[in-house]
Amino acid sequence: MTDGAVDTAALTSDLVARLVAEQFPAWAELPVRPVALSGNDHRMFRVGDALTARLPSHSGYIPQVPKEQDALSRLAPHVPLPIPVLHGRGRPSALFPAPWSVLGWIDGTPLSAASVDDDDALAGALADFLRDLRAAPAAGGPAPGPHSAFRGGSVARWDDEVQALLPQLSGRELDAAAGMWRDAVAAPYSGPAVWVHGDVAAGNLLVREGRLAAVLDFGCAAVGDPACDAVPRWTFLAGGAALRFTRELGVDDATWARGRGWALWKALIMLSHTVPGQAEFARRVLDALIADR
Repeated sequence: MTDGAVDTAALTSDLVARLVAEQFPAWAELPVRPVALSGNDHRMFRVGDALTARLPSHSGYIPQVPKEQDALSRLAPHVPLPIPVLHGRGRPSALFPAPWSVLGWIDGTPLSAASVDDDDALAGALADFLRDLRAAPAAGGPAPGPHSAFRGGSVARWDDEVQALLPQLSGRELDAAAGMWRDAVAAPYSGPAVWVHGDVAAGNLLVREGRLAAVLDFGCAAVGDPACDAVPRWTFLAGGAALRFTRELGVDDATWARGRGWALWKALIMLSHTVPGQAEFARRVLDALIADR
């Protein structure tokens, strides 16, 4: 790894063990092992039983690291569920040319790989978390930018990309999606800038004993328009759970319109992906968006 570039293939347990020994000698004897479901933007490794090393998987994700480190300590007192606790700020070195984090380990299974006892209760707990997140003090928080894929900013930023992707659809589906996107772009945000998580995906929600136990991955967090956090309504909630989330999130119709735009943008991107499962996921989201329009 040279010139500040991050080599994903080099992110191994051995590398992380050497990084820990180099920068946090008190933890040098702890065993290091990879976390199987660690996400796309960052790679995670268990360090002993109580800690996790989190490293950006690509140079483009490096700006998320110090932003997330600062956000975690600011937000923890204001949200009703556990979020990761920062235990160490790793620095760039000859071993790894980017900042990285040592976080506290939180027991649980990502919602994407778990079952829950009560979908409605999970939807309510998630809505509570996002409402309290919006209410957290926002002064001095990070403005939307490349670090958040501009989540928290205007969804209209992605208009050119969406217009280029819409021809993947046809017929009534194309008409519905194009209309949905027009509505999203035509519903600008005029409220205060508030904290947004930015990536409320099933893989970033931890379940324990059948209940929502924690929220992870604040790499896309920003202060701005909360519409991007409305996407669970179409991405992984359904039926009564989606209705409860919609009822309890506490946002207006214009925010839901922009939220549809964010969900549509990501679904259109994933629709042509060759990664197993992503196109199928995108198809389910598109079906949910159109059925709910």
